[in-house]
Parts: sequence; structure tokens; C-alpha cells
Amino acid sequence: MTQKPRIAVVGSLNMDLVISMRRMPRIGETIQGDDIHYISGGKGANQAVGCAKLGADVRMIGAVGGDGFGDQVMARMNAFGVAVDTVSVLKDSATGTATILHAENDNSIVIVPGANGMCTPAMMQAHASVIAEADALIVQLEIPRPAVEAALRIAREAGVRTIVNPAPALALTEEQIALGDYFTPNETEFEFYCGSSAANEDELFAQMRAWRTRFPHQTLIVTRGKHGISCLPADGDEIVTVPAPLVQVVDTTGAGDSFNAALCYGLAAGWSLEETLPLAVKAASHSVTVFGAQDGMPTMADLA
Repeated sequence: MTQKPRIAVVGSLNMDLVISMRRMPRIGETIQGDDIHYISGGKGANQAVGCAKLGADVRMIGAVGGDGFGDQVMARMNAFGVAVDTVSVLKDSATGTATILHAENDNSIVIVPGANGMCTPAMMQAHASVIAEADALIVQLEIPRPAVEAALRIAREAGVRTIVNPAPALALTEEQIALGDYFTPNETEFEFYCGSSAANEDELFAQMRAWRTRFPHQTLIVTRGKHGISCLPADGDEIVTVPAPLVQVVDTTGAGDSFNAALCYGLAAGWSLEETLPLAVKAASHSVTVFGAQDGMPTMADLA
């Protein structure tokens, strides 16, 4: 493919407020923090940036509020080369936020969906042509599920390849899950959808094979942190595991988003799964060596 792969990303856009402190406050206690960082985030935005930094032509579909955070998030997306003319600016709403209290061995997160929670199927229909003309669509679950389903149905009807990153893990119907050509949970999320945990790799692989009986036309990829990924392709019977390279970890935020972005890029570019998976694992490993999810997303030069 000589032209840039075209990717549509449907999902969340947040402003993350990361507050560093020596320890967590007790109930009712006021303490002094060490630092605060304002970082553009949201799984949708992170994955859009990841795809763009790898060289894709990316359109982001979602919503921000009519506030200063929304302006900053949009400007940062633009700076990374993500087209945001398909992002709705809801003047009477606030941009979604994640307030992260970070201590040395602990953290707490409070998410306020804001405009993300107001994404609707009608918003997806308004940008149906963007989805239908893409080489791939990737979605997550940080916006309302009816909007996610609407985007997936538009893509399915147009024959567009679909990737469902079920994060955070929320209840989905069998029909909704089946709308994904690729389903990419981490181990904890996969446990949620299976209804039971896997004590070891053999049990995980048994769960993956059982998943195949439910969704025979879907490629299942379970991301496993430092252990890499395990994949059961739709057109194969063997589970393929790609180990992760050893790296110096600085910040694990966004590792899953980086993996999914690189996976989406490779598939949209017409690469085989065998070519794409090692790139995606390498991208995730690179991302944890840099502070900040979007700053940690690699370029192709970083992965050479």
C-alpha cells in the first residue's frame, strides 16, 4: 500500500491530572503534593496518537467540552497529526477528566466522563462516511456502549476491519462482541468476559480455545504485560505467543493503547498478522520507557 493507511478511532478524549505525593492522604486529611502534570489522555485519544505517530492518516471521533481542557486536548491531537474535525465540541459540557493520585507504591484514580459520556449513535451516524472509508476502525469502552455499537455496525456494513479493545471491561452482549474482527483484552479483562480466572498459561489457553467456539470468526489477542501477547487467529488453530523484550520501565500508562495502535496500523496497512504482532509488542514495550502515554507512543523510526 503506497498511501497512508486510513484509520478511524472512536473513543474517549480526557485531560489527565496526575498529582504526585509521598503518600496517600487519609480520610479527611489535607497533605501537600509534590507535583501536578496535565496530560492529554483517554484511551481513544491515546490510540489515535499512536496510529498517527506510526504514519497513519487518522480521524478521531468523540467529544470534548467547551472548556480550556477541551481546547488543550484538541490542540495536542492536532500537533500529533490527528484530524479532529470529527470531534464534537459540546459547549455546555466539561471535557472528561481522570484525576490520578500517585504515590510511590500506590495510586488512586477518579474518572469524570464529562463529554465522553454524551457520545451517541447519532454522532457516529454523522461521521458514517469517515468510518466506511477507513481501512480499519478501532474502538474502546470509555464512551457509551450504544455509540460504540453504532460505529461497529457502520464499519461491518461497509466491510471495514474492526478492532474492539474492551477496556475498561464492561458487560457486552454476544452480538456486540462478535462485531469485532479482532478482540484485544488484557488478562484481567479476559477474565471478566470468561467469568473465571486462569491460574496458569495452560488454563489461559483453554479459555482462549473455548472463546473460539463462541466466536469462530474472530481473532482473539490477549495482552499479558511483560509476558507479551497470546493470539488465536481466526484462520488458525494454534495459539501464537509473542514475548515482550526486556526494557527499563518508566511508566506503564498507555502500554495497552500503544499495542492496540500498532496492531491497528499494521492491519490497516495490509500487513499479515505474523508481521503485525511483533511490531505491536515492540511498540508497547517502547512506550513504557517514556513518561506519559502519548509521549511514549513510538514512531516507526523508534521501532527500527
